[in-house]
Amino acid sequence: MADSVAEQIAALQDDDWAIREEAAVALGAFRDPRAVGPLVGLLRDSDRAVREAAISALTAIGGPSVPVLGLCLSDPQLGVQEAASSVLASIADERVIDPLIGALANSDWIVRMHATKALGRIKAAGAIDPLIPLLQDKVKAVREEATVALAKIGDAALSSLLDALKHPEWLVRLHAVEALARMRSPRAVEPLLWVLFNDTDQAIREDVIRALGQIGDSRATEFLVTAMKEPRLRTLAVESLGQIGDRSAVPLLVAVLEGADRLEGLRPVAGCGDRWDEEMVTKGAAVRALGSIGDDTAIPALLKALDQTETRADAAAALVKFGSKVIAPLLTIMTQSSDENVRFHVKDTLAQVGWRAGRI
Repeated sequence: MADSVAEQIAALQDDDWAIREEAAVALGAFRDPRAVGPLVGLLRDSDRAVREAAISALTAIGGPSVPVLGLCLSDPQLGVQEAASSVLASIADERVIDPLIGALANSDWIVRMHATKALGRIKAAGAIDPLIPLLQDKVKAVREEATVALAKIGDAALSSLLDALKHPEWLVRLHAVEALARMRSPRAVEPLLWVLFNDTDQAIREDVIRALGQIGDSRATEFLVTAMKEPRLRTLAVESLGQIGDRSAVPLLVAVLEGADRLEGLRPVAGCGDRWDEEMVTKGAAVRALGSIGDDTAIPALLKALDQTETRADAAAALVKFGSKVIAPLLTIMTQSSDENVRFHVKDTLAQVGWRAGRI
């Protein structure tokens, strides 16, 4: 009986690149460990399609490919290093943690990126210290993968990320904030609040606001209310209050919606004329936040927001979240309003909360 795997391995040496590619694809389907060595050899092939087929096949074979690919991380050819690191990023096998950590210092950013991704997927606590410097890597893709990797490593990385909040390089601080946001650890709330009111970099302070919303801890509520007094943080703070869902923020959000808490000196929104300024954007955020919190005391303000062009669509979507409780007041609006745009949104909201259109 013919050995199909052996036949395809032999075909990897064919002069025709299409046959080599086809053989590599077939070996990936067979997933036979005997093909690992010959497929690794194809990582040096002169044809890109053949190399990509070999990468796919080694990835499909999985575990048996790992030890050899770990050695390839120090291959003289950068192309082989790149290919090996990309496969290891997909397989994420802890047997090659040490070579992957070594690859974090590679001169090739693609190798650094893949190695970082692999270590994050493995959740390698031993990689924390060498990953922190990559938060200021010159290549954005590497910085982003380092951020994700540290977040995936989780609690073991928490203290290092908290220390990084005071790092002298702003990029390290910025990505540390983003990693902490992904982790959503309550232990990060107080250190992030310190950064919010002490860091001098505006982008970092804005990211802190976003992070506090993602973490969703109500301890941040009163501090976000304070941050709302700064025009450039105002809308972000409102959005984060909605994510946290603390009902104590409802009266303030209603005040924003009704224009009672308006800041002075707000800039016009670019391209929208003088009538539209930053507060219009903040009002929309307040409507969405009230819908997310879901406190019934916000319903009257959301119903009034249907009258305003800039908040109408958001108000209609927010009211849907209150269910059947909004049917009666919406029916009243239907009978009293002559504005077809208002009626359109009211009809749509009624339909979404279970009211049959035929009854209107």
